[in-house]
Amino acid sequence: MDKLYSALILGNGALAMGMDVSMYFTFWGLQRLKKGGLEKGPLSKMNMLGLGKWMIKRRMKQANVASLERLMNDYKELGGKILACEMTMEIMGVKADELRSEWIDEYGAVGTYINEARDAQITLFI
Repeated sequence: MDKLYSALILGNGALAMGMDVSMYFTFWGLQRLKKGGLEKGPLSKMNMLGLGKWMIKRRMKQANVASLERLMNDYKELGGKILACEMTMEIMGVKADELRSEWIDEYGAVGTYINEARDAQITLFI
């Protein structure tokens, strides 16, 4: 959950500054692109059987932080691009019809990501 928040907040900030932004979703990140899967991810640290996630979500709500759904929709509206890893789909048994196709711009493998990132001014791995 926290990694997705980080990626979308950074991505939206870069898009708002006029930059081009692409995100490559693989393995557990790809699971968040499943229908109903965006909010299902645990915290990367201190999840404490879900208690940590509950506490963080509560604090975020008090601070009026946008939901992941809102951040993702804003990201797409601002022109952000999403690449879904086909190899991960095959390995993890994820079918294209299980994913939120309205968010995905392209399906590809590592070469697709490398081609996208090769001339980038900034690359981040979250």
